[in-house]
Amino acid sequence: MDNVLTKKAETGIPGLDDVLAGGFTRRHVFLLEGSPGTGKTTVALQFLIEGARLDERCLYISLSETDEELRDAAASHDLEISDNIEIFELVPPESLLDADQQQSLLYSSDLELGETTKLIFEAFERVKPQRVVIDSLSEIRLLAQSSLRYRRQILALKHYFSRSNATVLLLDDMTADSLDKTVHSVVHGVIYLEQLAPDYGPERRRLRIIKYRGQAFRGGYHDYIVQKGGIAVFPRLRAIEHKTDFERTTLSSGIEEFDDLLGGGIERGSSTLLIGPAGTGKSLFVLQFVVAAVKRGERAAVFLFDEELGLLFSRTKAMGLDLEKMRDDGLMHIEQLDAAELSPGEFAQRVRDRVTSFDAKTVVIDSINGYQASMPEENALILHMHELLQYLNRQGANTYLTVAQHGLVGDMKSPVDVTYLADSVILLRYFEAIGQVRRAVSVIKKRTGRHEYTIREYRISRNGLTLGEPLTGFQGVLRGVPTFVGEKQSVLESSDKDSSDS
Repeated sequence: MDNVLTKKAETGIPGLDDVLAGGFTRRHVFLLEGSPGTGKTTVALQFLIEGARLDERCLYISLSETDEELRDAAASHDLEISDNIEIFELVPPESLLDADQQQSLLYSSDLELGETTKLIFEAFERVKPQRVVIDSLSEIRLLAQSSLRYRRQILALKHYFSRSNATVLLLDDMTADSLDKTVHSVVHGVIYLEQLAPDYGPERRRLRIIKYRGQAFRGGYHDYIVQKGGIAVFPRLRAIEHKTDFERTTLSSGIEEFDDLLGGGIERGSSTLLIGPAGTGKSLFVLQFVVAAVKRGERAAVFLFDEELGLLFSRTKAMGLDLEKMRDDGLMHIEQLDAAELSPGEFAQRVRDRVTSFDAKTVVIDSINGYQASMPEENALILHMHELLQYLNRQGANTYLTVAQHGLVGDMKSPVDVTYLADSVILLRYFEAIGQVRRAVSVIKKRTGRHEYTIREYRISRNGLTLGEPLTGFQGVLRGVPTFVGEKQSVLESSDKDSSDS
């Protein structure tokens, strides 16, 4: 047992032990605070269940919930309370609940507080646990009635537990004055759980380590969810912690003319942004990179925020791209995401899982417009995207992003400017020529090497993407209404097989 006690008390919660740098330091008292509904009881149950799994004796002292309620809560998350966990339901003595026998000369709270403390100590001496949960401090605070008595009571609990080998977790629902930080100064560490209500969609939850004495921890806010199986925490991504060695080769798009425009292709371990108005074929361009990666024998991961999966399968299959077969063959992971249901931290974790467990070397995020909907504000989006792109680059993965601009021709604006984050930026445009609406593509930025400065027309047909020669006879293509200044027509010939779907 001595060897066990030298290690930290792991919580058994995915991600939380990472945030805590391994778990709780043993023989200390910690505070877990948050408003009702943030998942404090679930965290406490998982903490004890992990202890029971390690053959430690555990004690749950409940001042607010019954034994049956706790077991029902555990069952709702598919958690099993084993025999190593004792639930001590602490209720006031029956005499204190009887109105005819209540004290008239002495405050009943004085008797209740002393009786409550005595019962807690007796339960502890009887079980002699290595892990203890006291739920909740709000009941003790009400019995104490004053900040001074409350602080003394918490100090008494701390000194009592410090003489044992127990790791103690105190729960507080923060129903009292939120400015009262009495417990913060007494305990060894503080975890704060927060629940936010966005304008649309379900609640969002995040946690922060406010204090942890003598221990470095992962600071800032970390998203988490309450699901079947309990709490899952998504530690904030720090790209600087993840570095791998890989060869920076040049990768082909699978289309010779497109590679020429890109100066030979895209360098491994870089990010590429495709920007343009709706319908210009941004999704088809990024899927071209996916198909090329699969043909090289690599795996790809595609995350869709905007398009329905079945529609994408049928639309691209008509162009000769069988994405469904690639998925079924295990060569590509593709999933449709609901931005309203997904936190930024959870999305970043999903991407990381695909890179580490699925070994995806090509990652597609389609589109940033949908991803932005899951962000509380634009500044947060930029920070999240910066860390995610840096992480993927360091893993030797190629990332392809799309952004839909507002408008169709002329002066267009993007909902968020992420062009400076990407290593390469590909611009797609509509333009009018010879009585038809046509499409043009150009590379306006490439950090990792040379590229053409020309503008090429492209066509989307049943055969997929087709790029033409540079549009040397036109001026003003990017404005949408070009002027013909050449001596020879250089646009692609019309075809009845052309498709406007993109």
